Amino acid sequence: MADTRIAGVLGRRVWDSRGRPTVEVDVTLRGGAIGRAIAPAGASMGSGEAVDLRDGGAALGGYDVGRAVNAVNGEIAAALAGKDAADQTSIDQIMIALDGTTNKGRLGGNAIVATSMAVLHAAAAANGVPLWQHLARGRNVRIPLPEIQIFGGGAHAARRVDIQDFMVMCPGAASFAQALEWTAEVYLAAGRIMKQAGKLQGVADEGGYWPAFKSNEEALDTLVEAIAKAGFKAGEQVAISLDVAASEFGKAGTYTLALDNRRLDTGAMIAMLGRWLEAYPIISIEDPVAEDDAAGFAAFTKAYGHRCQVIGDDFFVTDAARVREAARQGAATAVLIKPNQAGTITETQAALEAGKAAKFGTIVSARSGETEDVTIVYLAVGWDAGQLKVGSFSRSERMAKWNECLRIEELLGKDAVFAGRAALGFSGQSQT
Repeated sequence: MADTRIAGVLGRRVWDSRGRPTVEVDVTLRGGAIGRAIAPAGASMGSGEAVDLRDGGAALGGYDVGRAVNAVNGEIAAALAGKDAADQTSIDQIMIALDGTTNKGRLGGNAIVATSMAVLHAAAAANGVPLWQHLARGRNVRIPLPEIQIFGGGAHAARRVDIQDFMVMCPGAASFAQALEWTAEVYLAAGRIMKQAGKLQGVADEGGYWPAFKSNEEALDTLVEAIAKAGFKAGEQVAISLDVAASEFGKAGTYTLALDNRRLDTGAMIAMLGRWLEAYPIISIEDPVAEDDAAGFAAFTKAYGHRCQVIGDDFFVTDAARVREAARQGAATAVLIKPNQAGTITETQAALEAGKAAKFGTIVSARSGETEDVTIVYLAVGWDAGQLKVGSFSRSERMAKWNECLRIEELLGKDAVFAGRAALGFSGQSQT
């Protein structure tokens, strides 16, 4: 047995997909195994998620992470020295107690999550198996259904359109590889449509096309057209998924749609999304109302949870207690899982398991500020989440993750099981 006690923890500043500083951590074990991970960063963030520790000031727009790196190399490294990396729960509890805040703001959620993930990688390396296999612990797992952005909006595109993500999912695909191939065709078709209309203006934060549309509905119309021009049956083979990210433009039951020059109350917001569900092949809607609108979540789920997946993101912030409470209230049918929202691997897994216990769909997700780190792919597979949301079908920080999942599917060969349509969290649809 390799010695899994921690010999060293080293933090450094690296750079994310927005050219901003972030935290990378190496964890070295006494047996020689090494784990490495990088903290991502969000743009659209729930108020209850773990916060990044930034330096402030004029340099690098205030985004530098010198204090977070110092926390890794100082207090965190000292506290973890000699501790067993194979005991992830204890490692994470040490860091939570050391930080001593409710939002990990003293040491930094970025410092803590990068260290937590690096410890996990080191333990897997010491065990001599891929991280997804280390997490699976001999249980059967599935290759997740991908959720892929075609048009980026909201906080990811200077609020050019109100809706944050216009995405596709491929419930008709027979494999992960086929789902990516179909998505590639839709992405290319969407680009051609934008170019022919004189609206091709580059890409947003997560690699989706910059949304040069006059209304939110125009984006939906264009996406339906792209699916058809790519040669697929909308709704059956390729369907639409939306991340409304309503907390970005809604508060206290009032929603201001800047692009459409409309102000809606909760009932009108739900009614508008209901009309979209009637008119377009939408199978998943994330954060349809704001995080402070629990009654709105429950009302939307009651009305439409039988026909589309209703995902909580800002509403849950990867918090197991919030997931359990929403399940009691019937206020969602799926939960988005983001490690840096929770701050540690242990808390992240607890939220995912709470979702499974509630028969929710579970979707492991990237952030808008990403890197080459592919940890979330291993989490999605090893924890058998069923769904994976990474961003678009361009930019290497996104493609690294899609490609890694392809490799896992190939490695499993005939034993690979693609989660497909069954992974979607509709009311009354059991998750397997």
